[in-house]
Amino acid sequence: MTAIALPVDDGTVERVPTPELRETQARIRELARARNAVILAHIYQRGEVQEIADIIGDSLNLSREAATTKADVIVFCGVHFMAETAKLLSPSKLVLLPDMKAGCGMADMLTGDQTRAFRAQYPGRPLVSYVNTYAEVKAESDICCTSTNAARIVESLPDDEVLFAPDRYLAGYVQKKVPQKKIIPWNGYCPTHFVIRPAMVTARKQQHPEALVLAHPECSPEVLAMADYVGSTQGIMDYAGRSDRRQFIILTEAGLLLRLKRLHPHKHFYSIAPCPHCPYMKFIELDKVLDCLENERNPIEIPTDIMIGARRSIERMLAVA
Repeated sequence: MTAIALPVDDGTVERVPTPELRETQARIRELARARNAVILAHIYQRGEVQEIADIIGDSLNLSREAATTKADVIVFCGVHFMAETAKLLSPSKLVLLPDMKAGCGMADMLTGDQTRAFRAQYPGRPLVSYVNTYAEVKAESDICCTSTNAARIVESLPDDEVLFAPDRYLAGYVQKKVPQKKIIPWNGYCPTHFVIRPAMVTARKQQHPEALVLAHPECSPEVLAMADYVGSTQGIMDYAGRSDRRQFIILTEAGLLLRLKRLHPHKHFYSIAPCPHCPYMKFIELDKVLDCLENERNPIEIPTDIMIGARRSIERMLAVA
């Protein structure tokens, strides 16, 4: 797949469509209709992948919306744990991931065995697991959470001490929101957000002093302290859209900047330099989307016992939030 890449001032890359690219996009859309497939794209995906999606959003909302469709097939343009969540919520549908190498650095920091050992170290404490985990971890958890509802989930538990995995930074953010609880975090983090350092934010703020700083809670506490708003991917999108301000420094993955620029061309969005890119998200390319649709490549399969436990943790979350 060829496309012309043009650098833009904030370090993101916007692709200028070629006739070949447009032809592949058209073939994907035609095949999706023929297979009764719904195509989901996470906001961090490449721009040309977002363009062929039926639904664009953050991970859990994509899975929930896909479950309400009459589609027989879900093509999840995201990473592995997201496709697993789609399968958990739509067990009768065929869920395909265009590239099985599309994993997650944070999710890889916690296995099922490590989760059981973590719980054994702190017996009797409930475990809240971030949706950015694999199904085997969700199955060992009491309840799941998202970055949006994490504080509400922790607050809903009757226990004074709560285990939280895998993101220590999200755990720290929640601890400040729910000071009456003691949160015991797993020592994980998102490598993409980890590279965002305070000095980078300061440098960009000096260039654009009028810009509001919008940060994802997976950033370090030092970075979050510099933010005017902290929220999920969707939360940042909503805040930037409804704000009457016109300049924003976005502290999360590059794909969100591309999405914001397309939705709000009259506003200005900047990142740190270099702009953070999730390498796993970028494994998803149009050729791979086409191949998985044509050949039903990379179906997501979850063992029944893990499916039952993981689904229970998600359903508990949905009941609370």
